[in-house]
Amino acid sequence: MSRILAASAVACALAVAATAAEDEGWTPLFDGESLEGWTVSEHPYSVSVENGQIVTHGPRAHVFYTGPVRDHVFRNFELRLEVMTEPGSNSGVYFHTEYPADGWPAKGYEAQVNNSHTDWRRTGSLYAIEDVSEVPAADGEWFDYEISVQGRRIVLKVNGKTTVDYTEPESPERPPDMPGRVLSSGTFALQCHDPGSVVHFRNIRVRALPD
Repeated sequence: MSRILAASAVACALAVAATAAEDEGWTPLFDGESLEGWTVSEHPYSVSVENGQIVTHGPRAHVFYTGPVRDHVFRNFELRLEVMTEPGSNSGVYFHTEYPADGWPAKGYEAQVNNSHTDWRRTGSLYAIEDVSEVPAADGEWFDYEISVQGRRIVLKVNGKTTVDYTEPESPERPPDMPGRVLSSGTFALQCHDPGSVVHFRNIRVRALPD
C-alpha cells in the first residue's frame, strides 16, 4: 500500500471512530494528524504525531490539552485512550492539572504508564497515592486506559479491569513534594518522562459527567 493510501486509510478510520464517539457522548481531544489543541512544555521536539498517534520520546516534556472542549477545564469526566509502551518506558496521564512552563506538573493526579521501567509503580497506579506493582499490560501492545472522576471518587481501568478505585478523603495527606495532588478541576496532560522512554497514544476522547 502506498504512503498516500495508508495515510488516507488512517484518516478515514479516525473519522469513523470520531463520529461514533460523538454519537455516544464522547468527544475526541486529538485529531490524529496534528497537535492542534495541545501545548508542549519544556522540550517541544520530545512530542510528535506519527501514524495517527501522539508519540513521546526525548528529554522531559508534557503535552497539555489546551483546546476548546469545555475550555479545557474538566471536573467530573470519563477519559478513554489507547496506549502502547516500548520496553523500559515510563510515562503518565495527568488530570485536573494545568500547564507549567517547565518541571513536573504540580497540580492534579497522575495515572501511571509503565510496564517495564525501573520504577516499580506500574501502569494502572494512581501515582504515589494508590500504587500497583503488578503489570496489567505488555510492552509493544496497545491497551485501553480509562480514567474517571465523579465527586471524590477516582477509578482507573486497564483493558476493562479496575486497577484503582480510590475515594479522596476530606483532608488527604500528601507527600511533602506533592501538595497539589488533590481533586479540583483542570485539563489533561501526557508525559514524556525521559530520553529512554518511547510511548504512543491514540484515540483520546472524553465524556463530561454532571458536576
